[in-house]
Amino acid sequence: MIRLGVNIDHVATLRQVRRATYPSITAAAALCEKAGIYGITVHLREDRRHIQDADVYALKEILTTSLNLEMANNADVVSVALDVKPDEVCMVPERREELTTEGGLDVAGQLASLKPVVKDLSQAGIAVSMFIDPEIAQVEAAAALGAPCVELHTGAYANHSGPEREHELQRLMIAAKRAGEIGIQVNAGHGLTLKNVGPVLALPNLDTLNIGHSIVCDALYVGLEQAVRAFMSSLVRDQ
Repeated sequence: MIRLGVNIDHVATLRQVRRATYPSITAAAALCEKAGIYGITVHLREDRRHIQDADVYALKEILTTSLNLEMANNADVVSVALDVKPDEVCMVPERREELTTEGGLDVAGQLASLKPVVKDLSQAGIAVSMFIDPEIAQVEAAAALGAPCVELHTGAYANHSGPEREHELQRLMIAAKRAGEIGIQVNAGHGLTLKNVGPVLALPNLDTLNIGHSIVCDALYVGLEQAVRAFMSSLVRDQ
């Protein structure tokens, strides 16, 4: 069975619309944990549009599972990560204008700037992952940095249909295979739903899916715990 990490950024999005104190990030995380997930993911963005620094600290205090902090290579956010010491950090690209992360991080083109950050995070006992497009060059660049994990960006797969989706699935397959060959853990996520996740489960060496938006949306109809359980029940590979 593939492990499930749940991204609860959009619980914070709903809260920040009114700058309110609710809905509670920690209460949402507790419901996800009750459903049996592997861990909680949050993205501490440079502009703090949803998750706030205090949320990260609070989650670190209450979680009984793993805390995965998504973040750009931004000195302010790196400082928070080194102080909080989440179980995992996933380095992602970030633009102020984007609605959500639009693609993978160009690790191959940013080796020099990423290397000291990866070193500092690793020395702090934090497992470091790179959120990348499914390209062998990016997988190998992550390995060159000493990152033990990559998270393959499934957005292009999720946003296409027909032959184009099949093409994107094959790209994911090839990248996941290469990561396994060089001993890097394979995670994946972005844009995945109950309707489109099935083929992704066939990725070789796949360990964890990190999914947020679709689960939070489903929770509007069935509740958060049930939405998480429904997704978990779909993550069983065919034998």
